[in-house]
Amino acid sequence: MNRDLEIALEAAERGVSVVRSYMGTDFKVEEKGFNDLVTEADLASEKEIIGFLKEKFPSDDILAEETESAQKLSNKRLWIIDPIDGTTNFTYRFPIFCVSVGLWENGAPKAAVVIEVNRNEVFTATAGGGAYLNNRPISVSTRTEPSSALLGTGFPYSDLSLVDEYMILFRELTKNVKGIRRPGAATYDLCCVADGRFDGFYEYSLKAWDVGAAALIVKEAGGIISDWNGGDDWLFGQRIIAGNPSIHKYLLQMIRKFRLSGR
Repeated sequence: MNRDLEIALEAAERGVSVVRSYMGTDFKVEEKGFNDLVTEADLASEKEIIGFLKEKFPSDDILAEETESAQKLSNKRLWIIDPIDGTTNFTYRFPIFCVSVGLWENGAPKAAVVIEVNRNEVFTATAGGGAYLNNRPISVSTRTEPSSALLGTGFPYSDLSLVDEYMILFRELTKNVKGIRRPGAATYDLCCVADGRFDGFYEYSLKAWDVGAAALIVKEAGGIISDWNGGDDWLFGQRIIAGNPSIHKYLLQMIRKFRLSGR
């Protein structure tokens, strides 16, 4: 196994072990912003992951949801960490939440691991090396018609600046696709695109730790990733479209149609 991927996998597994140790316990929950929760488990998982990575690669930079604050890419190696993606799900015992660890180097994703905790689904990818689920190669779907497509999205919950326009788009898509799902964890949504469960995914107000690992898994599975303008500003740009080539193109056209792509 690629050494960077091996380290990313062990880091994510350590985070998962911490998260599982809090499941079924009376852990502390705080609200760090409007509808934005953080738990003891988030902080403990992040501490475990960062400590392990700093031990292995002390000179690497780190961007993590709760503690580390690097806000841009550089030529240095950057680890992007989400200790629990789907914290609200975790807090309310809704069984979809993930630990995500990604490595970027020279401005591009290099290695990625996303683990869905409850089902122990381990999604991995390396740049140029393909995407895998529990060591099995995966690929995006081959559906081309929107009418047969199942989409994933995330409804606005903290940033409500586009909620009215977003719901108009949601209504129009509902009329034209097979269905739309909202699991509540963007890392999982993206991995569902990579594994062909979803044909496409779109969301806004996402952070780098929501997409920094899973987007590589989508790409290596043959999918397309872009921002809402069809460009590359999706890591820090907070707006993302993912999908197989046909459904990605359709979602981009629909977002442009409803004038949601501008910022």
